[in-house]
Amino acid sequence: MLETSARLLRLLSLFQARRDWSGADLADRLGVTPRTVRRDVDRLRELGYPVHATPGTGGGYQLGAGAALPPLLLEDDEAVAVAVGLRTAAGGGIEGVGETSVRALAKLEQVLPDRLRRRVGALTAFTVPMLRTPESPVDPSVLTELAHACRDSERLRFEYRDHHGSATRRTVEPHRLVCTERRWYLVAWDVDRSDWRTFRADRIVPRPPHGPRFPPREPPADDLAAYVSKGVSTAAYAARAVIRIHAPIAEAARVIGPSDGTLEAESGTTCLLRTGAASLDVLVVHVVFTGLEFEVIEPRGLTDHIRSVRDRLSRALDRSA
Repeated sequence: MLETSARLLRLLSLFQARRDWSGADLADRLGVTPRTVRRDVDRLRELGYPVHATPGTGGGYQLGAGAALPPLLLEDDEAVAVAVGLRTAAGGGIEGVGETSVRALAKLEQVLPDRLRRRVGALTAFTVPMLRTPESPVDPSVLTELAHACRDSERLRFEYRDHHGSATRRTVEPHRLVCTERRWYLVAWDVDRSDWRTFRADRIVPRPPHGPRFPPREPPADDLAAYVSKGVSTAAYAARAVIRIHAPIAEAARVIGPSDGTLEAESGTTCLLRTGAASLDVLVVHVVFTGLEFEVIEPRGLTDHIRSVRDRLSRALDRSA
């Protein structure tokens, strides 16, 4: 009996991790026969879990929304409290919590009954939190929709606004959501452009229906956080630079975030900053305002701009005196 109960919990966990499962895949994961899987599915249904079955060679099992909340049985008020808390964490820019909250919220909202979804939506819509919000807040419902598409390997259609405000229609194969302390980004394969792209989530307006399913591609990098950081802080700009920061990387990371550039440890007392800006003049301001000691590695023209700014500041001081 104990073994069966543990297997049922494991089965519920598998249903949350992926939307569709074949009987053979479930049997392989659980280490049982397909017949045992069918019996376990019947037990879940008896306990109130709506497990849908599709017959045929391409069929399988899918956990639908219902009265029970796997793997924990939550009271209605508890479920609402958890969902609202996750939405707040996802949209409030809390460092280190947002991405995990979106994943958990995506799982929870998958199985929330309609009556609880309405309560969560009403409470969220008519509550004004006094929280420190990110630079560009994103509707949590958009984040969960993106997370679902990533999880289910389902093509995503949306309208995307660039930094000029121009809108284009995109069809992508979403891979992962990446968050910084300021913004959310979607890493996806752009079907029309046949290349990987990074999209700011606050500029995405989903345009369902989505689909069909697609086989996941090899990601553009092993470290997606570094990939996105490089794309939004360096590769997107015409003026780029490599700067040696005379401070340990941990100290530099306290003032230079992923949206500002990528840091690479060089020694115990120095690190390299790769960054970009619209112009070399803006780069000078960007680097100086870190408050850290530095030297220019490249480009050489940046040194001339620093001298020009220094001379301008000196003349301003002389006139002020």
